[in-house]
Amino acid sequence: MCYGLHTLETGDMFAGEAKALGVSEPTMQVSRHRKAGCNRTHAAPIVLGAITEQNMTITITAFERSPDRGKGLARDMRVRWALEEVGQPYDVRLLSFDAMKEPAHKALHPFGQIPTYEEGDLALFESGAIVLHIAERHGGLLPEDANGRARAIAWMFAALNTVEPPIFDRSLVMILERDQPWYEHRLRALDDIIRKRLDDLSARLGGADWLDGAFSAADILMVTVLRRLQGSGILEAYPNLAAYIARAEARPAYKRAFAAQLAVFNGAPPTG
Repeated sequence: MCYGLHTLETGDMFAGEAKALGVSEPTMQVSRHRKAGCNRTHAAPIVLGAITEQNMTITITAFERSPDRGKGLARDMRVRWALEEVGQPYDVRLLSFDAMKEPAHKALHPFGQIPTYEEGDLALFESGAIVLHIAERHGGLLPEDANGRARAIAWMFAALNTVEPPIFDRSLVMILERDQPWYEHRLRALDDIIRKRLDDLSARLGGADWLDGAFSAADILMVTVLRRLQGSGILEAYPNLAAYIARAEARPAYKRAFAAQLAVFNGAPPTG
């Protein structure tokens, strides 16, 4: 990833995401420059049926100020990880919270969020849609057989539609409703829902390494969802899910993606 970053400071964990949802709009400035001497080899041309295309530069967007202090919880992490798994280089355009609400960015993402994905004349928003596009365009993140492919995509939807909503709601409640009289009741209710989801997920995963056979885009999405629970005390009751996350975090592509997003917080480009 050929980019360099000026030193940045961040707010508390998850606070940036609350601000991105319109809770508050701090004044921030975009800070990005090309890293001098960066020389990363681009992958060979891809083959789509009988048509061969030279890869176009991929550009994604991410928070200028990492809202999680570089913990890899912002949704650009999913896209970075998928691109690393398939060996595709990419550029990152960092955005302030103000810039995310500007017409130029909302032309790419109607809801003023990150990440977005641009490649040639294609522009995409929503991290799940972007990861699916990457998996369909490049080999290695979806099974080759039709049934296995369909199951992997079903798990992608499950990660984002069934497992993630109560987990993300929990994060927001801890920021926005902590001083409210209903906070403890609301948090317990969400934790109950989360545990029911994890009960089912843990039972289904069992002793397998990945959700359905080989590692896939579904595991990228599921792991990035589950990582939000680290430190909550909830995952400790599910040792197979904790081991599942650890396996994913040990993948070289994950480590490269994590280092790249951490560089936003540290103010220095990743090495390697």
